[in-house]
Amino acid sequence: MSRRPLTVGIIANPASGRDVRRLTANAGLFSSTDKVSVIQRLLAAFGATGIEQVLMPTDMIGMAAAVLKNSHSRQARSSHWPALEFLDLTLRQTVEDTRRAARLMAEREVALIAVLGGDGTHKAVAAEVGDIPLLTLSTGTNNAFPELREATSAGLAGGLYASGRIPAQIGLRRNKRLLVCDAGRGLREVALVDVAVSPLRFVGARAISRAQDLAEVFVTFAEPQSIGLSALCGLWFPVSRQAPGGAWMRLDPQSPEALLVPLAPGLLQGCGVLAAGPLESGIAHSLSLSSGTLALDGEREIEFNVHDRPTVTLDAGGPLSIDVNAVLAYAAQQRLLAIGREHPQHPLNLQEDTPGE
Repeated sequence: MSRRPLTVGIIANPASGRDVRRLTANAGLFSSTDKVSVIQRLLAAFGATGIEQVLMPTDMIGMAAAVLKNSHSRQARSSHWPALEFLDLTLRQTVEDTRRAARLMAEREVALIAVLGGDGTHKAVAAEVGDIPLLTLSTGTNNAFPELREATSAGLAGGLYASGRIPAQIGLRRNKRLLVCDAGRGLREVALVDVAVSPLRFVGARAISRAQDLAEVFVTFAEPQSIGLSALCGLWFPVSRQAPGGAWMRLDPQSPEALLVPLAPGLLQGCGVLAAGPLESGIAHSLSLSSGTLALDGEREIEFNVHDRPTVTLDAGGPLSIDVNAVLAYAAQQRLLAIGREHPQHPLNLQEDTPGE
């Protein structure tokens, strides 16, 4: 029986970095040309680390077409890009395109999926792929879950792990998540970073950009340098990605204590703070409001009223992701990227030993 090629997936959200917050704040635009450049840097790194095939979805703004065209260039040949296969999808230009692509890649048992997008894109992929690791790349607006890093370095880390050079206990990180549940409605939704409770009655334009539209925030982690709703806890009650717990904060515009928070790039708001504290795993928390909307990872998705009973629970069983820093540190320690003079373009193909030997 022939060996299956070593395969990874790449999912780039065509709409990420182009939402309404470009109008309400001063967020930059992440163009399709920028995303094509990121994909090509990933392909060069994947090729250098022994990845043989990459699956990608098609799209309606020309990203896949540009990558395919450039795959025949001299640069692609000299960088030994992996073979490209484009998934046959019926495109709807909604999040279902991302979910469908992720399901097809999971069915093909890819070694990992590189995701280009914001928190919402990563959440959509994670919901479909089980324990297939994600290589997270930030191309959205308020990006907390995907860390901002150069695609070449991220691609090297992903390729090293996918090609079997990195032990899972070093290369993978299990992330936390928030479960939003309401048994009476059969509701069970997931957020990777934050759940915000808003008095706004309707989903509307989804994004929250005003301090007075926030009553409560739950977070899996909150870093002081974050942008978005998780920055509330990050600047008042920070908690790391690696910590077992999360955090919560209750807000009121009339509170005597206020915090200046970057709710979006260039958008700074004063938020009244009532209370904050740790969020323990496995404990369901009721909401402070009887009606309103819930924003999951920055966008309002769920409406609730006095008859509903939604709860928010921190859960330790979130998606796996590639720990880029840990992988590259291990690669340096083990000299995994050392090359022989006779094959400078194929560093890993020269090494048949196991890591650490």
